[in-house]
Amino acid sequence: MRWIFLLLVALNIFYFVWTQQQSSLLTREGIALELAESTSKNIQLLSENRKGETGGQPVQGEPGMCIHLGGFDEESRAAQLRQRLISLDIPAQQATIRAEFARDYWVYLPPFGSRDAALRQFRELQARGLDSYLITEGDLDNGISLGIFSMQDSADRLLTQMRALGYAAEVRELVRERREYWVRIPDKARPLLSKVLTDRLAADFPGLRQQLLSCNATVAPE
Repeated sequence: MRWIFLLLVALNIFYFVWTQQQSSLLTREGIALELAESTSKNIQLLSENRKGETGGQPVQGEPGMCIHLGGFDEESRAAQLRQRLISLDIPAQQATIRAEFARDYWVYLPPFGSRDAALRQFRELQARGLDSYLITEGDLDNGISLGIFSMQDSADRLLTQMRALGYAAEVRELVRERREYWVRIPDKARPLLSKVLTDRLAADFPGLRQQLLSCNATVAPE
């Protein structure tokens, strides 16, 4: 009977050891699961925080549109602005844009069939005391210019007068352009331009203008 008693004692000891091992294993698995869940939460928060640093949603705008800063008369000022933006890790590219600054109105007689015909008409106008000159180049070659005006009303008055005299006068708009120097920021970099930054740039570069233009609205990108 003694050996049966010893066997029961041994079995009890083995059972106690086994239950302790299982409890320890479950505890370790629970801790590992908690750590995994905590790590997952931390990764999500980091992602959300990163969105906040970049200003959240990108600035809305049509595809193919770029921010242009500048409008300078001197190319050197655009170069300085570009260097300033690049130093702030904002991609920037110089560009020259032809901008309209004035519009004139040209009253004329359309080209005649030959130079001789144009000369005969020109002499007739001169004989009647009407200011004119013979056009000798361009798409109006062999036409006759009657005057160029900065005000459309003045051109319209002369047009009406010439037609009343029986001349088939016409009017054409002449657009005068000048070069403006800008710095172009790609659409993808638009969120990097905060209002605080643009206000600071406006203070450092007097006369700075900002426009949202087509990325192809440039004629001399560098």
